[in-house]
Amino acid sequence: MYPSSALGEFLRSRRARVTPQALGLPEGVRHRRVPGLRREELAPLAGVSVGYYTRLEQGQSPNVSAEVLDSIARVLDLDDDELAHLHRLARAAASGPRRAAPERLRQGIRLMVESMTEVPAWAVGRRGDVLAWNRLAHALFAPHWEFEGPELPNFVRMDFLDQEFTRGLYADWTQKARDDVAYLHGSLGRFPGDEGLTALVDELLELSPDFARLWTEHPVSNCASIARDHLHPEHGVLSLTAEFLRTPDDEGQGVTLFQPAPGSPSAARLRALAAELTRSAARP
Repeated sequence: MYPSSALGEFLRSRRARVTPQALGLPEGVRHRRVPGLRREELAPLAGVSVGYYTRLEQGQSPNVSAEVLDSIARVLDLDDDELAHLHRLARAAASGPRRAAPERLRQGIRLMVESMTEVPAWAVGRRGDVLAWNRLAHALFAPHWEFEGPELPNFVRMDFLDQEFTRGLYADWTQKARDDVAYLHGSLGRFPGDEGLTALVDELLELSPDFARLWTEHPVSNCASIARDHLHPEHGVLSLTAEFLRTPDDEGQGVTLFQPAPGSPSAARLRALAAELTRSAARP
């Protein structure tokens, strides 16, 4: 799947959302086989031949220049995240997949995450695997998992395949699912040779119709800062902003802190949850 077909899939998904009328073009054909802009309409606006653009979508233009990509992005009205993703996909298609190094979380990051007591925090890998978490993150996102078990959850797999729990955890599960898919698309754009990533995508494509539908839409986001309402069965709505901080070595890992607004009802509810965990840990 990656990287040979990803560039074409992404470009087709973005062509589909642009209409000729939005670019001041005549509709041209009465019955379009695909929604949005046709290759024949996009290519001249981007300053390339139709044949060249067709080969690009087919993964047969390994030496495409940054200028051509920028021109195509301008026609397709890509935002900054989408433009960066386009360039990563083009580079990956040109160089081919390289085997990704195994993920190893530094002990210092693990200790930092586990020592936090006031906000949920976890360290996640490029595949969405939880590599370390603190008590609050466990209590909020996966209390049905063993906190110190031999295997921690993968948050993307859990969101799509453990729906009995996760459907009730998020006030807007659909947006959370879209963000998960964007996370995987971004990871595959940066680590196209990661066999574990491609295996996870193949698994979810087979087992989750929701994932398969969202995957073809190719959502893109840097997932750096996302506000979301979480529904705790005992403490109510927790409105938290997830701040994703990439680790300095940039192996696709990062630490996410889930923070409420200071002085908000969510902050009070989160303190109550933390106090509950402290009392529980103190019991013999």
